[in-house]
Formats: sequence, C-alpha cells, structure tokens
Amino acid sequence: MRPWLVIIFFLSGAAALIYQIAWQRALFVIYGLDAVSATIVVTAFMLGLGLGSLAGGALSKAYPGAAVRLFAASEVGIAIFGYVSLDLFGLVAGWTGGIGYAATGVVAFLLVVIPTTLMGATLPLLVAHGTTLTGNVGRSVGTLYFANTLGAAAGAYIAATVLLRALGLSGTVHAAAALNAWLGAVVFGLTAVERRVS
Repeated sequence: MRPWLVIIFFLSGAAALIYQIAWQRALFVIYGLDAVSATIVVTAFMLGLGLGSLAGGALSKAYPGAAVRLFAASEVGIAIFGYVSLDLFGLVAGWTGGIGYAATGVVAFLLVVIPTTLMGATLPLLVAHGTTLTGNVGRSVGTLYFANTLGAAAGAYIAATVLLRALGLSGTVHAAAALNAWLGAVVFGLTAVERRVS
C-alpha cells in the first residue's frame, strides 16, 4: 500500500465528516430538530454511503486498472457538489418546507444521495487497488479503514470545535470542498507521474 494513498484516504475521511456535520446542521435548520428528524437525516446519509459502497465494488471489478483514477474522480465530484450544496438545500427548502416526516426522509436522501454515493465508493475502489498491490485483502481493508475512520474522527472534531466557529456553515462546507478538489488533483497528478515512471 502506497503511504501517500493512506494519507489521502485519511484526509478524505476528514472531509466526509465535515460535510456530514455541516449538512446535518443545514438540514436541521430547514426541517426542524427533533429525534425523528435527526434520525432521518443520519439514515439518509448512511443509506447513500451504503449504495456508494456497492457501486464502488462493482466499478473496481469492472475497471480494476482505473480504481485510483475513479477514486480521484469521486473526490472531484464530491467537491463540485459541496460547493453548490447549501444553495441547493436552500432552493429545495423553499419548495418543501413543512412537509411530514416520511417526505422529509425522501427529500433528505435525494439531497445527499449523490455525494454520499461518491463517498461510499471510495473505500472499495482503494481496497481493490491495495489488494492488487499487496495481494492481501485483509491488510488493504484494515489499513484503509483505519486511516479513513481516524480521519473521520479528526474531521468531526475539527468541524465542531474550529471550522464552524471560525468560518460559519458556508465557509466550512467550502473548506471541505476545497480539500476534496485538492485531493482529487493530487491523486490524478501522482498517478500520472507513476504511469510515466513505470
């Protein structure tokens, strides 16, 4: 497993949790904050991650040699959505204010399904790449999952204690989007260099 990919995946996990916290706050403002609405938003987020994991697994089997580039493309896609997400949430809120819990669940899922699917696809894509390099599925999964989970914890802490206070909701989301865009560019660049060297 290339060390730089582990670091990249740590940062990807951090960005994902920054989004989750920021988007949850934005959706809570739109649809209200109680136990049911909180559960709905978190469920929508997790459902998207699950769908992404399935999609990433399918893509890694179909295009095994392009797994890292597909990971980079996912990061760029997340960044693009991140930049427009709060404006999109606000636009949809004007159409859906005051709807019931069931409709809220559907709308929340539809709002986050694209970025969370891309986020969920990243682990199986990198696991496939790591397994190709090391021949060890357990080591690839363990190393990447550890790095991503550690990054997620760091991202959640930084978002709650630093970013939201210093940058506000919009600034926090834009910071996460900038991180995703940078990660995608770095991975595209490094993979291009590695292909030329090899």
